[in-house]
Amino acid sequence: MQHLILLPLILPLLGGLLMLLPPLTESRVRQRNFALVLSAATMLTSVLLVQQAQQGVIGVYAVGDWAAPFGIVMVADRLSTMLLLLTSVLAFCSLLYTFGPRDEEGSFFQPLLQFQILGINGAFLTGDLFNLFVFFEILLIASYGLLMFGGGKTRTRAGLHYVILNLAGSAIFLFALGILYGTLGTLNIADLAQKVQQLDPAETPLVRAGGLMLLIVFGLKAAMLPLQFWLPAAYAASTPAVAALFAIMTKVGIYAILRVFTVIFGDAAGPLSHIAGPWLWPLGLMTILIGAIGVLASQDLRRLVANLIIVSVGTLLAVIALQREDATAAALYYLLHSTLISGGLFLLADLIARQRGKVGDRLVPGRGVGQGRLLGSLFFIGAIAVIGMPPLAGFVGKVLMLSAASSVAEMSWLWPLVLGSSLVALITLSRAGSTLFWNPAGKPVEIMRANPVQLLATVLLLSMPLLLSVFAGPVTQMVAATAQQLHDVQGQIGSVLQPVTHLVEVK
Repeated sequence: MQHLILLPLILPLLGGLLMLLPPLTESRVRQRNFALVLSAATMLTSVLLVQQAQQGVIGVYAVGDWAAPFGIVMVADRLSTMLLLLTSVLAFCSLLYTFGPRDEEGSFFQPLLQFQILGINGAFLTGDLFNLFVFFEILLIASYGLLMFGGGKTRTRAGLHYVILNLAGSAIFLFALGILYGTLGTLNIADLAQKVQQLDPAETPLVRAGGLMLLIVFGLKAAMLPLQFWLPAAYAASTPAVAALFAIMTKVGIYAILRVFTVIFGDAAGPLSHIAGPWLWPLGLMTILIGAIGVLASQDLRRLVANLIIVSVGTLLAVIALQREDATAAALYYLLHSTLISGGLFLLADLIARQRGKVGDRLVPGRGVGQGRLLGSLFFIGAIAVIGMPPLAGFVGKVLMLSAASSVAEMSWLWPLVLGSSLVALITLSRAGSTLFWNPAGKPVEIMRANPVQLLATVLLLSMPLLLSVFAGPVTQMVAATAQQLHDVQGQIGSVLQPVTHLVEVK
């Protein structure tokens, strides 16, 4: 059990490499089946890690028995394991959706998907900033290939913008790491938190500069204004399974912001305490606004879902900027909901598009949807969930986030924007539903039916908000405990920097 932390990394790594070799390269069916088994095993491992973390244990694995801060450590606490499980569920449904014709448009789709999962899992588990950079690069390199998979003018253009922006982001990330390492002599997150508390005042400006450069990088990954413009084109151009998995990509940026600016630059960081707050609050609110404008202007369903992701990112950043445990807990609940429902809507958009013929998912009158009642019902559930209407999890998440705004100033900015963006989503999705299902310009093709396995993957993701609503009590307790552990900086320093490998009991 002590090596369990490494399995979410080893399984996709070995799986991706094996898929590059015969006999798996010779058969798409064998690749898909193998990938699905790997994904199920990763999900089972994630469940075990979550169970372990929920018992108050922080799993600290020192690779090669080199203890932190000198060696590479993997940290499995409540936050990282919860996001690991979220990634596993999303990846499993995305892989299930590839049991159709879409991964036959080019080569190496399944191996790239495994390397993407490896990068995301590693980003959540690593205990130091340099390896966060390494895993960022792994997931980005895989995403470059996945985004442009199948070719085409639109994908190539979107992919080129995405690659250039992320290369610039990687360069800034390296400069930031150089500044922090040169000043503090470490990149281990727990050790950085400790060193920042004892920082010489003369070195404060340098560390502040390094920290704010990290905010730029993570803001780019999270699609925070003004670095959000790459997202709608990139996500709308991707294949559906890739777009669904990309729903977690912005959350990697959110996670990094939470981890770095709560642990390293949190309450105990002295003059550098909450250095991101003055930036996160206005930029988060403006991201909600620009996302809502994008939702109104969207001409097709996939771009509409992508802009809804920008709205959710802005909401999360604004709530995280409050820097309180209850706000963090509310943000985590909403993060689970928004990721799953966004992934499900991307898959549903593809099912609808394929039954509408040439017009695809464009929001213009076109041929009727072959399975109008079924897909229309799924669209209705997805719309209710993403808008945040009762009784689904979006409503619970938004109530928790609005409740987290305690002062008049916080409420006067957050409430109008969150409720206003929900109203915009309601209007736009109502208009989209009417166009797609109620005003067809031609008869549907009766023989057109969704692939049952792809339909199952879509239903699984769209049913998650219902589960989050049914189990809202246990889930809110879980995210509250997660937020409490994240804000307990001294507890994390004590557990990670002990000279003991493997599992450490936190009292």
